[in-house]
Amino acid sequence: MKVANTTLEKKYHDAVEHWRRHWMPDYELLIKNWDKYFPKDEAFCLCAKMELGTSETVPIGDHAGEQKRLKPSELTEEEARHLLAIIRAQASTEFGSIQQHAGTLARAQDDEDRYWVMRVMAEELRHGYQMFHLLLSQDWTKASGGLKGEDMVEEVLSMGTGSHVLDAFNLDYDSFIDNICFAALVDRVGKYQLTMQKACAYKPMADSMPPMLREEAFHLAAGVIPLRRWAKRAAEGDPYVTMEAIQKSFNKWYPRALEMFGDERGGDTNVKFGFKDMKNREAQDLYIEEVRRMVRDINLRFLRARFPKHSLETVESVLDTLERDHGRHDGVAWTDLLRLPDARFFRRKGEPAWTMVGAAGESFADADTYLRYLATQLADGYMASRDMKLYGDGLHKVAQGEWTPAEATKHMPKLRRVGGNCPCSRAVRWVVDEPTAPRPS
Repeated sequence: MKVANTTLEKKYHDAVEHWRRHWMPDYELLIKNWDKYFPKDEAFCLCAKMELGTSETVPIGDHAGEQKRLKPSELTEEEARHLLAIIRAQASTEFGSIQQHAGTLARAQDDEDRYWVMRVMAEELRHGYQMFHLLLSQDWTKASGGLKGEDMVEEVLSMGTGSHVLDAFNLDYDSFIDNICFAALVDRVGKYQLTMQKACAYKPMADSMPPMLREEAFHLAAGVIPLRRWAKRAAEGDPYVTMEAIQKSFNKWYPRALEMFGDERGGDTNVKFGFKDMKNREAQDLYIEEVRRMVRDINLRFLRARFPKHSLETVESVLDTLERDHGRHDGVAWTDLLRLPDARFFRRKGEPAWTMVGAAGESFADADTYLRYLATQLADGYMASRDMKLYGDGLHKVAQGEWTPAEATKHMPKLRRVGGNCPCSRAVRWVVDEPTAPRPS
């Protein structure tokens, strides 16, 4: 495993650093205490990391067996536009995730949990930096309609929660439980996207994926390991965290995570161009099964804490019975455990968009009844949000036949904020270029 580290041109590097100072005020504290919390891991580097020695040939799609492309000009115009959209969306998610985590970071009960999320934020910053390297190291103006790399960087750095590309990155966190559940669910989608893009026919993109994937593994751990601890504490009667609170956060993020794969019926173009090696439904199905295994693991830890004298085999048998019969066992009900919502639950994009399906797969015929049901399944803070108000308005219009599901999705507005970004200026223009030497007369 060999990796080449690259630093952006000074004005772009400084722009990212300026953005970081605004959105990550605890960054220096993280670096100072890195060895305390992560003694076995190498020091953090804000740089682009390119894997060396990766495959030179395209493994899938219309160009399978051909040499991977090294420049946007070696792609067709349609391929270049499509790939550019992927890179820009990826960059948006990385910076958007940091902004979300920042809102509730200080609410962590434990310093370890807080430092783990701070590390996630730092590595998301590096991933965004990585995408900027792809945007700035080559000329994308033909694919971007004349937009220069510096303009695309500025666009991303100017985004705030509510104006990012993907819906999952436009929702505020309600509590630190969201920080953890987001890492366990949404970052897991990121793992799938990066894994699929390792096959990318554009070699600089493919070379970016392995280093990002190695860091993404920690992001998943930053979600799963606290969830395991919290499940054990909940089983022991800890008043500060409950399985119900975790469940409501799951119900918020799981539908948005599923939508990050794109419409279940799509993904053909990515495979055809050789940018990903799976279609949307195929990747989503694998994700659902992986999350199902995670939920079972958390439930096993809850039951083992509740029944410490039981053997692992007995606890697994108890969980099997609860999953099958949805009943009770020695004071523990099926509803006391974490449950994976139906894939159609609370969806606003994709094949099940705007269908009124409950977490257990039950159907609702009336929009008001469904919204009242959602109020029992989601945290109060989220139910009181503008996002839920807009969703409810769209749901009523679909139910009354005023909008089709596609029209409702199109009409969901961005939740843009006024004055919500850096108060200094905008993105790359934050950085004043060093004066050039005077020209000789």
